[in-house]
Amino acid sequence: MKSLRLIAPFAAALALSACASVEAPTRDTLPFPPQPEALPIAVPQQVADRSAPVAETAALSVHKIVVRVPQSLKVSEANRYWPNADIVWREDPFGDRYAQVQAIFEAAMARGVADFRPGRDVILDIQVTRFHALTEKARIMVGGVHDLHFFVTLVDAQTGRRLMDPWHVETELKAYGGTKALEAMHRGETQKVRITRHLAQVIKEELARVAPAAPAPLTGVAYSSKGR
Repeated sequence: MKSLRLIAPFAAALALSACASVEAPTRDTLPFPPQPEALPIAVPQQVADRSAPVAETAALSVHKIVVRVPQSLKVSEANRYWPNADIVWREDPFGDRYAQVQAIFEAAMARGVADFRPGRDVILDIQVTRFHALTEKARIMVGGVHDLHFFVTLVDAQTGRRLMDPWHVETELKAYGGTKALEAMHRGETQKVRITRHLAQVIKEELARVAPAAPAPLTGVAYSSKGR
């Protein structure tokens, strides 16, 4: 009975937001990731190896974070289980979904690089290619996954040169539905909170794999995230 009392107001609130008019997206799913848009920087220069060992904190300083959400990405407000679109986001009020997704990525990237040790100054360039969270209908009924895709480019903050070719990251996070979603919200575990935390961990691991490892602590014990 407690679960039913929780679901009733939750369903009513989401039903109201689902009444807005919608635009059917036309973008087809590509069998390969799109290429990043051109960056205003110099010719790429290969100086790092993606096969480098994973370090708990890398010797790399993020001087600036740039997050781009291209207007070419299709937004859907359709209240379906799985709209065919690049951007599906409902937890913020109806408005500029591009700006809302950009703000989430900016917060996540800043958190993810906060523990990196001083090292080479770089610009972290992120280009979002997909941000697919849950619709009202999916969240009330079944849950699903948060599907998050983006390009990562590292640029030398001093020379403006790319340190390596951009690489595409595709990551998923289990999305809660029904009573589990309500319980998570009461704990403060909103979609935004969980997605931000997940993206922060993903970028931390991605950069640790390509950046030079930080010097070992004075104790002589080298920390690694392998096997965690």
